Amino acid sequence: MSIHPTAIVEDGAGLGDVEIGPFCHVGVGAKLHDGVVLERHVVIEGDVEIGANTRVSPFAVLGGPPQHLGCKGEGSRLVIGAGNIIREHVTMNRGTTAGGGVTRVGDKGFFMTGSHVAHDCQVGDNVIFANGVAVGGHVVIGDHAFLGGLCALHQHCRVGDHAFVGGCAAVTKDIIPFASAVGNHARLVGLNIVGLKRRGFERKTLHDLRAAYRILFFGDDVFKNRLEVVREKYAASAEVMRMLSFVDAGKSRPLMTPDQDG
Repeated sequence: MSIHPTAIVEDGAGLGDVEIGPFCHVGVGAKLHDGVVLERHVVIEGDVEIGANTRVSPFAVLGGPPQHLGCKGEGSRLVIGAGNIIREHVTMNRGTTAGGGVTRVGDKGFFMTGSHVAHDCQVGDNVIFANGVAVGGHVVIGDHAFLGGLCALHQHCRVGDHAFVGGCAAVTKDIIPFASAVGNHARLVGLNIVGLKRRGFERKTLHDLRAAYRILFFGDDVFKNRLEVVREKYAASAEVMRMLSFVDAGKSRPLMTPDQDG
């Protein structure tokens, strides 16, 4: 363990084999697992757990109270997984009692400078948040999602696994897994083919996803019937079924489409 003499670690903080640099502040209730590095001027406050081998850059604030006028200081948590890179000025807030009380961030994420994870968000593994991404409360982000610089997500939105959101996009609706969304307001522009190829998805899987996407969003029948056509035709495709499960689970926000109009 290495703790710089100018750092403040309050009694009650739980520390593994960690490195805490100059002028950091680790509050009561924090739990840092082995391999966590706080570089300089990092603030950890409240009930925060940070997984092993996560590295936090200067002026990040993790575990700040939820930015919610209805909160009166009730107990809540922020849980961050292992192997994350959290760059300068990133903020991640604790949850609210109304939203389940816990903000969760998965493993091996890359959170670039100035990005924000609000109260009660549920963020998956291997995500990338580019500079200045702003994610509202109760948002759900799937595994391997990529959020472009300065994009903003409305509260309660969902972004599916392997989805891509373009820079400066304003997201007010749910984005299905494997899709790409751009614009203000954002609309679907197809599948995240580049990302899927980089991650080694097979050609047949890409073909099935493309065909299912065309039926869902460009078919002649009503959407409900098109959904059932895809469900029957591509029942053997785990990836297409993941897309349909995402659609079935929607309840808070409408589904984003290629002809999004605000």
